[in-house]
Amino acid sequence: MVKRQNIRQQNNVRTLQNDYIRSSDNKVKYSKKQKVRFRRRMVVFCLGASAVLVFLVSTYISQNERLQEKQQQKEEVLAELQEVKEQQEMLNLQIAKLEDDEYIAKLARKEYFLSDDGEIIFTIPSDEENEEQNSK
Repeated sequence: MVKRQNIRQQNNVRTLQNDYIRSSDNKVKYSKKQKVRFRRRMVVFCLGASAVLVFLVSTYISQNERLQEKQQQKEEVLAELQEVKEQQEMLNLQIAKLEDDEYIAKLARKEYFLSDDGEIIFTIPSDEENEEQNSK
């Protein structure tokens, strides 16, 4: 019973309606509005910062992928360059050999069955030709 009477008494309490109470109520309302506005601004700021952060991270990841692709391409090109340099060295060696008259004469005798003065050329069939003749 006592509790019910206390509750009734609390409900029956009226606030004063003077300038001081109104101004303090206005201050409380204003501070509540300020807190709500601050929270809203912070939420918007956090969302914006999160969006920027996600964009930066995705850009960083894509740049790393591109960099790895470019490095792989570079390695492939360097390997190809090495092969071309070896081929060029071999061709330069052939050029040097072709400037030698003895090498040209030897090559002509071998490839075109040309003979030097007093030389007789004998052709010996290769193993493949022997097998073909034996199979006929």
